[in-house]
Amino acid sequence: MAIKSSIHATNPPLSPRLFPLSKSCGLWVDQIPPVQQSSRYGNTSYRTWHEHLTENVESLMLRFLPDDLKPSTVEIVPYFTERFEWESLKKRNYHAVVARVFVKYLELMRKLQLIYCLEPAGSHGVWGLDDYHFLPFIFGSSQLIDHKYMKPKSIHNDDILDNFSSEYMYLSCIQFVKKVKKGPFAEHSPLLNDISEVPNWNKVNTGMLKMYKAEVLEKVPIMQHFLFGWLIKW
Repeated sequence: MAIKSSIHATNPPLSPRLFPLSKSCGLWVDQIPPVQQSSRYGNTSYRTWHEHLTENVESLMLRFLPDDLKPSTVEIVPYFTERFEWESLKKRNYHAVVARVFVKYLELMRKLQLIYCLEPAGSHGVWGLDDYHFLPFIFGSSQLIDHKYMKPKSIHNDDILDNFSSEYMYLSCIQFVKKVKKGPFAEHSPLLNDISEVPNWNKVNTGMLKMYKAEVLEKVPIMQHFLFGWLIKW
């Protein structure tokens, strides 16, 4: 599993119809600011944002779905409103959907997390990989497989993070973690710190896939919320 393109590269090009979705969701965040409240986490304005999303999501989906998939909104709408997941791309687009669309999804999720102070559910705390995301570490480590100069230990070089986080998803994840967490990296993210000692990205990627299977796909508290149908079968 290797994603060789940079974060913003795409070949073949994706339809521009896909991107109004992310833009609209981001604009709604700007239009629905957080309210003053006593609780530190979970600003109630997020509910307003999500209600607005739910009201508009079907019309947004129909703008970019091909005709043969339009009836599938009965499944795609719940994927999107609950987890922002959807399927309407061909195999030739797989690299592009990670390097372009998934990156836009990450940007939106980070914006929501920061603006509305969203608290992660089921967090492993300091011993977790990341409070909110797992897949970008799989995609990101894949993207760096066979890189001539970038090694897993490169995450400790702030110059590398500053100069290359916009090109490599894994570095972007590390930079975001360092932005939202204070103190020594080895203390607030010991698992990610241990992973940086792995000799190459291929081993990191293999380990990430095994961990995703064990920590996500095989966890009933997570998968019990997943909708299975004709797009994503049991």
